[in-house]
Amino acid sequence: MSIDADSTVAVGPVSGRRRAVRLVSPRLLPYLLIAPAVIYLLGITLYPFIYAVRTSLYDVSAGMEFWVGWGNYARLLTDQTFWQSLLNTVLIAGVSLAVETTLAMGVALLVYNDRWVRGWRMLYLAPMLFMPSAVAFMWKLMFFPGTSIINDLLIHAGLVSDQLNWFGNTVLARGTMVVADVWEWTPFLFVIFLAGLQGMDEEIEEAAKLDGARWYHTFWLITLPMMRPVLAIALTLRGIDLVTMFTKVSIMTNGGPAGYTETVSYFIYRNGFKQFDQGYAAAASVIVLIFTVIAAMTIIKRFFRTATL
Repeated sequence: MSIDADSTVAVGPVSGRRRAVRLVSPRLLPYLLIAPAVIYLLGITLYPFIYAVRTSLYDVSAGMEFWVGWGNYARLLTDQTFWQSLLNTVLIAGVSLAVETTLAMGVALLVYNDRWVRGWRMLYLAPMLFMPSAVAFMWKLMFFPGTSIINDLLIHAGLVSDQLNWFGNTVLARGTMVVADVWEWTPFLFVIFLAGLQGMDEEIEEAAKLDGARWYHTFWLITLPMMRPVLAIALTLRGIDLVTMFTKVSIMTNGGPAGYTETVSYFIYRNGFKQFDQGYAAAASVIVLIFTVIAAMTIIKRFFRTATL
C-alpha cells in the first residue's frame, strides 16, 4: 500500500494481480470522515432554525398562513407579557445560577481537599439522576399549600406561625422554582468544577502555601483565575439550560401567579400550542435564540480573554 500526499491512494493485494483503486485525496479524508456527524448536526439545528425564521414571518393559525413580514416581531416589542416572561427568566435563571455555582464550587473544593468526603462523591450526583418531571412533582408536593412538608418544618422550627401559600405569592413562587432547580442541577456544576480542580497544576498552589498564603488568598488569586475557562463552559451550558426551563414551570406553577413565573420557554409553548399562534411563537423563539447566543458568546469571550491575561 502506497500513499502520496498529492496523489490518490493505490490499494492492491499482497499477492496476485495488483489493482489500482482510485480513492479521494488524503487531504480530504478527515473532512469526509466527520461529514456524517456535521450533516446530522446541521439537520437537527440549522433546518429547524430556518423553518422557525420562515414561520415567524407568517400568521399561522388554524392551518392557514398569511404573510405578515415583521409583524410578529413588532407585536413582541409591545407585548408586556413577553417582556415579563423574559424578566422572569432572567431573575429565576440568574439567582439559580449564582446559588448553584457557589454551592457546586464549595462542595468541589471540599471533595478535592478532603479524602474522607471524597469517598462519598457519588452520593452528591443523586439529584441529577432523577427525571425533571419527577423532581418537579416532588417539589410541588413539598410546597403544596395545606399539606406542605416545608410549611410543617418551618412551623415546628418556629420560623413561621401559619401555612405559607408558596404558589400564590410572587416572591415565594419564584423561590420554589429556584430551590427545585438548585437541588437538581448543582451536581452538574459540581462534576465540572471537580474535574477542573483535578486538572490544575498542584505545584502552583503548594508554592503559594509555602510562601504563607492563606487558603482564601490561594483560592481567589490562583485557583479561581486558573478555573476561568472551566467556569465559562459550565456557566454557558447551565445558563442555556435555564433559559429553556419548561418542565418545572409547567408542573409546579403553570406560569402563575399572574404570569410571574412564566419563563420564555413556557411563553412560547403557550402561544404556539395552546393559542395556536405558531408564527408569533416562532418569532419569540428566534428573539430568545439571538439573546442567548449573544449572552453565551459574551461570557465565553470575557472569561477566556481574562484567563489569558
